[in-house]
Amino acid sequence: MTTIGVILGSIRQGRVGEGVAHWVRDTGNARDSVEYRLLDLAEFNVPALTAATVPGAANKQYDDEAVTAWSNAIDACDGFVFVTPEYNHSIPGTMKNAFDSLASEWAGKPVAFVGYSGTGAIRAIEHWRQIVANFSMFDIRNQVGINIFGTDLEEEKAANTDALGTVLADLEQAISARG
Repeated sequence: MTTIGVILGSIRQGRVGEGVAHWVRDTGNARDSVEYRLLDLAEFNVPALTAATVPGAANKQYDDEAVTAWSNAIDACDGFVFVTPEYNHSIPGTMKNAFDSLASEWAGKPVAFVGYSGTGAIRAIEHWRQIVANFSMFDIRNQVGINIFGTDLEEEKAANTDALGTVLADLEQAISARG
């Protein structure tokens, strides 16, 4: 069975992303023959990247148990949905650190983006597109942007249901095409 990791990229207390990530996972799991698995970055506690061996040369052998657990979770997925906030016109540092802590686990896997901020995290998603290219990840062109300022989150999710369905269908198709 195809497994898609829904990566909740914020570790902040009271984070909006938790509701968004659950929505993505639940919507995905209502689809046929694909498992959408929530990977909450806060639960992995990935430390700052300080290892002497760069992740690309580590051969999935990491010095820290938290990084090894993160590696195993990412390696088990066929593709991803990054649920990303936008912080100061870019991506969250802890999510970037977790991404940088691994290498081959990401390589060649399709990735889709669901962003949230006052502008739907457009800039963060564009930054992610540049970053994932380093591992030849196939990024899905369609994306979902949730506006969290001055709007009701449930109304925003309802208004973006069709867009999310399109993104998930595109992601699943990319995974199938990859074989």
